[in-house]
Amino acid sequence: MRRLIINADDFGLTEGVNRAILEGHRDGVITSTTLMANGNRFASAVRSAQSAPELSIGCHVVLVDGEPLLPKGQVRSLLAGSNGTARLRQGFLELARDNFHDRIQNSEVEAEAAAQIKKLQSVGIDVSHVDTHKHTHMLPSLCGAVLRAARACGVKAVRNPFVPLKPLAFAHLVRRPKLWTRYTEVKVLRHYEDQFRDMVAKEGMVTTAGTFGVLVTGALDENLFEAIIGSIPEGTWEFVCHPGYNDTELASIRTRLRASREKELAVLTSARAHELLKKHGIELISYHQLTS
Repeated sequence: MRRLIINADDFGLTEGVNRAILEGHRDGVITSTTLMANGNRFASAVRSAQSAPELSIGCHVVLVDGEPLLPKGQVRSLLAGSNGTARLRQGFLELARDNFHDRIQNSEVEAEAAAQIKKLQSVGIDVSHVDTHKHTHMLPSLCGAVLRAARACGVKAVRNPFVPLKPLAFAHLVRRPKLWTRYTEVKVLRHYEDQFRDMVAKEGMVTTAGTFGVLVTGALDENLFEAIIGSIPEGTWEFVCHPGYNDTELASIRTRLRASREKELAVLTSARAHELLKKHGIELISYHQLTS
């Protein structure tokens, strides 16, 4: 049996992203999304989600590229620099570097993650799962903190951010040599996967067998989508995506994903997407279905 969760990240980022995610769920193959508690359009996302009761909504825990929910005095180790800024670090690599040098307090990660999850719950959202912006929970110490926060908040599922490399190497890399750089980066982090699974089991939570789409973020088109769907093994997997509209509001946001968001939306709402899933015998499920 092949089962697939198609999860749209960045819900709450902009109005255009919110609209695209709802369209991708209503007219396409998106089954789940993760909401940014500190997103500029959080309130709008919450309102729009009321029209989509079958869309599973998780928490997209933001530890980079944004501002924390908690006062800066409570999360000083998560902030960029020492000049009193209230902003988080920029990107995965900066956070990973400082985490390697023990500059991140896991208790502060746990507190901030819990605050973000609780914000969703406070507005009536049944948080189905958690993941992290830029997949920062690939790092074991940060993962442990996020899992503890999720479990304490009653959340039962977490994204497995690790990429199934063998099918991906065949399906993607022979078609797009430029993706080798990201493949190499992801492969370096792969040695944390067993530790990730052990931590998830210890916290009594559930996850998938792995996540497709990480390597092709920003490059997805119909050909790559077909290659991914055709390479999915038996089991339950996740496909991560970032649909949106490349409008003036998005232009003011710090993100490398702009025009690619509209291309992804077109793929995810195409008739071909439904045909491919049916052709390969893949059942679409949501995170709520995974935990139930």
